[in-house]
Amino acid sequence: MNYLDMPVGDIKGVGQVRTKQLMRLGISTVKDLIYYFPRAYEKRGDIKLLSNVLPDTSSALLLTVGTSVKTARLNNRLTISKFRAFDDSGAVEIVFFNSPFVKDVFKIGATFRFYGKITYSKKQMQMVSPKYEPYFESVPLPDFVPIYPLTEGISSKIIDKLILGVIDEALSKLCDPLPEDIRLKEALPSLSYAIKNAHFPENEKALSKSLRRLAFDEMLLFGLGIAMSSRYKNLGDGIPFSPCSMKPLVNLLPYELTGDQKNAINDIYRDTVIKNEDGKISPMARIIVGDVGSGKTICAVAAMYIAAKSGYQTALMVPTEILARQHYADIKTLFEKLNIKTELLLGNTSQKEKKRIYAGLASGEISVVIGTHALISDKVEFASLGLVVTDEQHRFGVLQRTALKEKSSRAHMLVMSATPIPRTLALTLYGDLDISRIVEMPRGRMRVDTFAVDESYRSRLNDFIKKQVELGGQCYIVCPAIESKDDENDEPRFEPYSISSFSYEAPKLKNAIDYTEDLKRALPSLKIEYLHGKMKAEEKDEIMHRFANNEINVLVSTTVIEVGINVPNASLMIVENAERFGLSQLHQLRGRVGRGTRKSFCVLVSDMKTEKAIERLNIMKTTYDGYEIADKDLAMRGPGDFFSNNSDDNFRQSGGFEFKFAKLCDDNELFAAAFSYAKSIVQSDPELSLPEHQRLRKEIISLQKINSSNIS
Repeated sequence: MNYLDMPVGDIKGVGQVRTKQLMRLGISTVKDLIYYFPRAYEKRGDIKLLSNVLPDTSSALLLTVGTSVKTARLNNRLTISKFRAFDDSGAVEIVFFNSPFVKDVFKIGATFRFYGKITYSKKQMQMVSPKYEPYFESVPLPDFVPIYPLTEGISSKIIDKLILGVIDEALSKLCDPLPEDIRLKEALPSLSYAIKNAHFPENEKALSKSLRRLAFDEMLLFGLGIAMSSRYKNLGDGIPFSPCSMKPLVNLLPYELTGDQKNAINDIYRDTVIKNEDGKISPMARIIVGDVGSGKTICAVAAMYIAAKSGYQTALMVPTEILARQHYADIKTLFEKLNIKTELLLGNTSQKEKKRIYAGLASGEISVVIGTHALISDKVEFASLGLVVTDEQHRFGVLQRTALKEKSSRAHMLVMSATPIPRTLALTLYGDLDISRIVEMPRGRMRVDTFAVDESYRSRLNDFIKKQVELGGQCYIVCPAIESKDDENDEPRFEPYSISSFSYEAPKLKNAIDYTEDLKRALPSLKIEYLHGKMKAEEKDEIMHRFANNEINVLVSTTVIEVGINVPNASLMIVENAERFGLSQLHQLRGRVGRGTRKSFCVLVSDMKTEKAIERLNIMKTTYDGYEIADKDLAMRGPGDFFSNNSDDNFRQSGGFEFKFAKLCDDNELFAAAFSYAKSIVQSDPELSLPEHQRLRKEIISLQKINSSNIS
């Protein structure tokens, strides 16, 4: 057996219990272990003096223990252990809870490197539960300490120790799939170097080089998947839809279609109905890219209408249950008037209902089915699937689209992207798709005035919330975290604008649960609730239903509301910790209000005073065109933001591509190069059969980038 394929249970010191714990993290082999990368790094090599540390700021300190540890038991059965430590500039009290063993660790005169935040208690400097390492001049400590995603029973130190025990032998067995000529041309380090320094970085430069290489690999493999998918989409014939009049559908709409909407529908009609010179139709593969509220959904509905009138079925897959239910409510109401049967299929749909829907799809009785990843289930069989529609939201990619389309190889495919994407990046991300752009906004859409404030405006902001409700409006408040522990787990993390920046101090995160309680105390006359992606589907649906019916005045939420929920009465959007969101995402959140007749506002709250943070907030205050914002977002943050999953719904599709390093990378040229190489490789070697491409072929198959039968 190849050492890389050896089960983790065979590693020395790993028993049955530890094996089960590791498998919960997706680690079952040695290769899984060395590819289990940190989620963040703590920069502990930057040692500061106590006199130079800012309050509530994570810092590394070299301190000598000055007093013995004293432990006392509190009334609630907790224990508290305290001692004092010092450096040349001062002294600090170190505090640990429920850790009586520290009396055997910290001896007077011993020196440790501590990492944590300094707070003040009765004007006295204090560190509570800091991380620590013994310091000896002869044994240097690492500058960067990796922080791994964990599970119960597994600490970062355990992961670190396990990887350290296998990495040298594992890397000696590792085959680098990247062709050597590409690696040298792009000045990338070897894969072994990259993996080792991702776990145990020698220094900041080595870590940056390693993450750049790993990001390139992700984008090359993703690009190969797109290029190969694009190559195969034109093989074979698509389903010829029948010519039909769009008037019955258009006449039911309470508004007039914009020119861009008409053009997009015409694109779809040509793709699916108009035959080419050979009298054939290739399977449509088109994406509709448009600004927030530009009306992409009705274009998809038109495609479903054409399919139904031609006797074929449509599957619409969306990333969240909330959005699926909203699409279902809107589309069913419209299609009922056209005698087109529509159903909703979700993961939590009852078994009885699932059986009924499965039967209706198999018999052809159901023309349109709307759902989440439940649509990919093997139990879902169609009588005549002719159209696959996916609401991209940056949560579905080429792999998920392919998985659903495999239900019918001849079916047409339509994708909706809710965030405007710069043309150059769109061609990279969606190289296998034709693009219809919607720029023109529907009549009546009012501009949402946008303001940026800091915490000093809190009282006035609460008054503004109350005023909007008194005027009959409703308010969204978006927080980046669900509860307080998310804030604790969030730091440290990469500075999101650059792959080479490893630490920064952000203002404390607002979390939806605590924020809701604080707001209820501040505004007791208002009906306030919270919503987040970890709640049960029925809870989310019940809250959204009440908010849509104006039974809730203020909805405090995570970014789960980003995915297109439509509440025309909402007139105020407040985004807390606005520095934590990309420009395009802020624009998308802003698009949740201003959908009705009320004058609407967006308030971005941030205490971050860095130059970039101020620049980004100023852009949001002065720019309202989504495409312009997307271009500026790309310039400031790099393309990585477009690969980041910011939703706390954490949609994970089996066989999908989860970006780990691409979303940290700010190098647009690197991505462009990776996609250029991918296209060139597939053009010269479509089956990846040449010796220099065999390892790439193996990687693609093992990661299920595309159906392996396509490249057999």
